[in-house]
Amino acid sequence: MNMSHDPVLDAVIIGGGLVGGLAALLLAQGGVQATVLDAAPILDAEKNLAVANPRVLALSQATIHLLKTVGVWDKLARQMPYSGMQVWNKNGYGEINFGHASERSPSAEQALGSMVEPSILNLAIQQQMLEQLKDYRTQVKVIRVEEGVGIWHIHLADGTQLKTKLVIGADGANSFVREQAFIDIDVLDYQQAGISCAIRTAQPHLHMARQIFLETGPLAFLPMASLSTEQNGYWQSIVWTLPDDYADEYAALSDEDFKALLTRESHHMLGEVLDATPRAKFPLKARAAQQYVKAGLALIGDAAHVIHPLAGQGVNIGCLDAAVLCDALLHDKARGVWAHEQTLKRYEHRRKGQNDAMMHSMSAIGWLETAALFPVVWARNFGLKQVENQHILKDAFMAQASGLSSLKATRYCA
Repeated sequence: MNMSHDPVLDAVIIGGGLVGGLAALLLAQGGVQATVLDAAPILDAEKNLAVANPRVLALSQATIHLLKTVGVWDKLARQMPYSGMQVWNKNGYGEINFGHASERSPSAEQALGSMVEPSILNLAIQQQMLEQLKDYRTQVKVIRVEEGVGIWHIHLADGTQLKTKLVIGADGANSFVREQAFIDIDVLDYQQAGISCAIRTAQPHLHMARQIFLETGPLAFLPMASLSTEQNGYWQSIVWTLPDDYADEYAALSDEDFKALLTRESHHMLGEVLDATPRAKFPLKARAAQQYVKAGLALIGDAAHVIHPLAGQGVNIGCLDAAVLCDALLHDKARGVWAHEQTLKRYEHRRKGQNDAMMHSMSAIGWLETAALFPVVWARNFGLKQVENQHILKDAFMAQASGLSSLKATRYCA
């Protein structure tokens, strides 16, 4: 195909999930229409809403602010705000509490964040892209991405070829864009797996997220919205981090045995586990791209980094990537340039150090919380007690977790 007269697009975003979709909507809001290539089909809203996803994403205040900025937040069919978090160790006396329990759904001012099912979030993002974007393509398979002279060539399975000044890779942990750009990654295999499912407990969650550190790894109870009004407040998504052999064993248990195990291991913190949906098991590996950018190309979200789910921050740092990159690009546009190499380098500088630090700190905390050596256990419990008693430290932790500080130097400052 002769592409000499084909238009050169300003930006092509490969990946139309939360992070890629957010980037496209932020750019559109700033007057730049990116082409979005999404492998997923148009979602069936009725089917999506009729089934509860066993997993939830813990969205930070910064992510919620960004979703409100692009008009996605009001499209969410359901979500569960949380007003408090409780973290403690089963074999120690250390405990940290953030926020507070609440019988009523907390207001926007009271909420620390919100739990949203990925399927509900993807539906809302897609609906907004269909309304706001001029070139949003679904069920697209990209077969080659190659660098030209000052542009990138994108080849699709249907024979279509695109030229663009900027490729944004938002295509997940196994990023094809990253591979095609010959960007290497560092991988840390935790030799662990996560087990996730939705459960109903005898006692209500009171809008509290809870995480208990067991000898085998952390077990999180995350409040989630229910399909049934009368059961709302009693359903939670669990994420249980386990060594591979334990994960295999627990995944194979009968429903009754698994519910009994959960009840026991959680110390009956919300009474008996009454119901549990089918379990999903997924391997846990940290991935860090050795670089986020090349000339005319940038990686965001899981394409650039995958961290341990311990703090539930993976999706949030991906959204911050999108915000920082789009702010830098729109600043370029205002001064008459586009996707300048130094602009992309500034994005990488601002995000890579923070994201790498988050990845390594989550790995370290995971090790500390499963260690059995007495000095480590003592230091861990002492540290938890100190943080619990120091309001300044707790406020600092919460400020960091909110993500709002990363938006301060951008046009999206809350």
